[in-house]
Amino acid sequence: MKDLHILIIEDDEDLAKSLQLFLDEIAQTTVSHDGFEGQMLGQEGIYDLVVLDLMLPQVSGYDILKHWRTEDHLSMPVLILTAKDTLDDKVHGFELGADDYLTKPFHREELLMRVKALLKRSGHLGDDNTLSVGPFKVNLSNRIVEVNDQELSLNGKEFDLLVYFIQNPDTIITKDQIFDRLWGFESETAISVVEVYMSNLRKKIKQSSSLQPIKTLRNIGYMFETEESD
Repeated sequence: MKDLHILIIEDDEDLAKSLQLFLDEIAQTTVSHDGFEGQMLGQEGIYDLVVLDLMLPQVSGYDILKHWRTEDHLSMPVLILTAKDTLDDKVHGFELGADDYLTKPFHREELLMRVKALLKRSGHLGDDNTLSVGPFKVNLSNRIVEVNDQELSLNGKEFDLLVYFIQNPDTIITKDQIFDRLWGFESETAISVVEVYMSNLRKKIKQSSSLQPIKTLRNIGYMFETEESD
């Protein structure tokens, strides 16, 4: 399940560390302690879920969520985690586009249950940790990929790349998004590495199944098309 990415925006550093530990079994995590930075990270569009505090430095969680939904048109699940527990607070959060609302203090088990439920609802996590689009089936636990019931041999980054596409079918994904997702913002690797792994992945899919669902959109990015996959 390390192929999933969760963004935690929480200004309490001790709580943020605890959240990282709690969610480590589910996904890779990125933490921001600042509202403005957190909003910018979310706009990258590389996260499968966001855990969002409301009372943050510079930009409030409400304003971040409103901007993501109305200006950036981002649809990733957002779990609000806050001490603000009145009915009005919750209603306002949901009106702005929150997917769930958990008040502090909370139990680790409830947080995990809610996060997993959101990931399943959004199609990023199957009941048995599998993803499935058309003839492609991916087991996130043992990192095995099957196409038309035939195993597809992929190395680490090739697997991660395919998972990212399958988690975002029929969605334009830019080269920058792929690089940030797989190698990270601070990686010293050249961005041209994306083209290398993209070429390798497409060749292996073509050789194994004669399918080519990954389309190149010139000067824009790539898209995993489900119509041809079907």
